[in-house]
Amino acid sequence: MSLLISLLEELKRVCRTFPDARKGRSGNIGVEDFGLSAFSMFFMQSESFLSYQRALDKGHGRSNCQTLFGIGKIPTDNYIRDNLDPVDPGYLQPCFTRMEQLLKEQPVMRQAFGRLGGRTLIAWDGTEYFCSYKINCPHCLTRKRSNGKTESYHTLLSATAVAPGTSRVVPLMPEFIANEDGAEKQDCERNAVKRWFGKHGARMKALRPVYLGDDLFACQPVAEMVKANGDDFVFTCKETSHKALYDFMDGAAKEQHEEKTRKRATTETFRYRWMNDVPLRDGKDAMPVNWAGFQILDAKGKVKYTMAWVTSLPVSKENVAEIVACGRARWKIENESFNVMKNHGYELEHNFGHGKQFLAMIMAAFNLLAFAWHSVLDLLEPPWQAAREAATKRTRFFTTVVTLTSYLIFPSWSVFLKSIATFDIPNDILKTHGFPC
Repeated sequence: MSLLISLLEELKRVCRTFPDARKGRSGNIGVEDFGLSAFSMFFMQSESFLSYQRALDKGHGRSNCQTLFGIGKIPTDNYIRDNLDPVDPGYLQPCFTRMEQLLKEQPVMRQAFGRLGGRTLIAWDGTEYFCSYKINCPHCLTRKRSNGKTESYHTLLSATAVAPGTSRVVPLMPEFIANEDGAEKQDCERNAVKRWFGKHGARMKALRPVYLGDDLFACQPVAEMVKANGDDFVFTCKETSHKALYDFMDGAAKEQHEEKTRKRATTETFRYRWMNDVPLRDGKDAMPVNWAGFQILDAKGKVKYTMAWVTSLPVSKENVAEIVACGRARWKIENESFNVMKNHGYELEHNFGHGKQFLAMIMAAFNLLAFAWHSVLDLLEPPWQAAREAATKRTRFFTTVVTLTSYLIFPSWSVFLKSIATFDIPNDILKTHGFPC
């Protein structure tokens, strides 16, 4: 259990640096307990985890919060919210940096996520995680709805390591799209990606990144920003928003390559087309990029799917299929990341607390961090892997986690995960809780 213990120790150190809103009246609750308590709820995939642990603590004088997460005393929900509200999510940067280090240094991670000659694909995309007509804070974005009411909402720009051929993704440090005091215009995804790159771009060079994004990012300022750092990109390129580029290619001969592939009882054709050195926009200063198009044709030759990208990578017959596969992997930030976090246990859109400063943001950041930990533990931590495999399904695993920790106190993660993996709870734990052995 060396990795999980190490991650928890690092998170505890980070939480100790959080600003203390109590102004000297710290009492018997350490400032780190607020962050660890909030994180434990996301990591254990249970909104009620803390309430169950308070009940265990009341009956036994200790709980899984203490033995598994190193929490000294479990704060009340409101006390957690009050003390996390002043915490900028940037405090969690060291924990996300650890995810980057694992992607770079661990051979298993490099094998799982390395593409295009060992490079790491980092997908950018924005997602909304809160909206309300009644609740708001100074950082909220606003929009006028058709019913005439003004809605407040929060969004974030996620940067996520993805790869074709694997369903696993690893969220990295997000950039929150939020209004600032004195700003004349609302914040947006393009501003957020520039801020994210300014903060993290230099450090990401160690991963040899290739950035993926939708059509919104296929613009010259973002493309030049990436290339100026020595990195590469593959961005979706729609004809409706890149008229100059498609006008330039209109009538020009494009390279083409086709591959037949079997899908169940039918045959499909993958058609690849590409053209190098095309202008990203109109004007003499237009940045030259390379274009790759992709179509899937059914057995009768009818086009079922079509998509295109612009990239800074040179495109050829030898690499066009892999570039296209990487471009299509951008969808994993939607399907394997946002969809999972909103609909399969993480409840990203649930209002865990909004506050008046950073509470909504720090809660979302904790949620993303829990997801990232789950991903790396699935790949790197043998006891965790054994427990996950024994439970068969992800949902069953976390149901087991919640059920066992609601009634039993485990002395360590190794004992807890071994109990799940072997379907055998140690007798001394059962005796302590009055269960017959």
